[in-house]
Amino acid sequence: MRPRTFVVSATLTALLTVTLAACSGKDSAPDAAIPSGVALGDFAGLVDIGGRHLYLECRGTGSPTVIAESGLLNAGDTWAMAEASHGPAVDPGIVPLTRLCTYDRPGTALNTAPPTLGRSDAAPMPRTAADVVADLHALLTAARVPTPYVLVGHSLGGTFVRLYASTYPDQVAGMVLEDASLLDLLQARLTPRQWDGLRQLLRTPSIPLFDDTGNLERYDVDVSVTQLRAAPPLPNIPMVVLSASQQDPLPYPRPTGAVLDFDTAYAAHRNHQDDVAALVPGARHIIAPTGHYVHSERPDLVIEAVRHVVDLTHALSPR
Repeated sequence: MRPRTFVVSATLTALLTVTLAACSGKDSAPDAAIPSGVALGDFAGLVDIGGRHLYLECRGTGSPTVIAESGLLNAGDTWAMAEASHGPAVDPGIVPLTRLCTYDRPGTALNTAPPTLGRSDAAPMPRTAADVVADLHALLTAARVPTPYVLVGHSLGGTFVRLYASTYPDQVAGMVLEDASLLDLLQARLTPRQWDGLRQLLRTPSIPLFDDTGNLERYDVDVSVTQLRAAPPLPNIPMVVLSASQQDPLPYPRPTGAVLDFDTAYAAHRNHQDDVAALVPGARHIIAPTGHYVHSERPDLVIEAVRHVVDLTHALSPR
């Protein structure tokens, strides 16, 4: 059975609005707060980034360190979800290869039944891509997670790791983008009406249990796009782009009077995957026989992509 997820990326937000389902995941209770600078072994806990705490899990040994960035509203436990027919999930599948760290962005939700808000402290909403990059940099610095990093970004998480790599190129050795939604490139593929719909939906994603809390992550799309376009180009690093080939079915009837034409918007997302792959010369572009959540349906493909990038970083590193 395919794992059920309750969230979507920038692309799926634009097409579906955020939907709610449930699946089992890791224990949602956070460990006691951990002092900064102790990310030396396997651990799971809260890290103080200067007035707020972010939940971080790191396991395994080796270099480079893989940092997994989830899609919109997904907490870090999404990387532990997988169909049994295709081997282990990404989380346990990468740990034998090298060190892996996952974390919860503010406003994300765990894949528990019923879903629960993630383990990180709340932050003012809406946010921008640069806010996410600043949080992640502060987290990795406070926990002393060793560089270099291979960044893995799913969906809207692709926007964040792309900006991180442009902002801190000396820290990033490679990237894997999993059906990523890069907002500036996606805008060029959408009509003004579709873009307006995406802008509205990213500011008002919905999980019914938490809509009244004001804590769900939301994004200022226009400011984020401005930040992306002002950033330096990506460094010439090993990169694999995994693109979904299948359109995920709508979990409920299409809303009446929807701003977006769902089929056209899906097509725009598929086409912009070529733009994503063109960001780095020589990037490997793989079309996955899956829907949007490649890491749930075919974790083996994501693990192999990470293995490929890690091996290239070893081959390219000075000896």
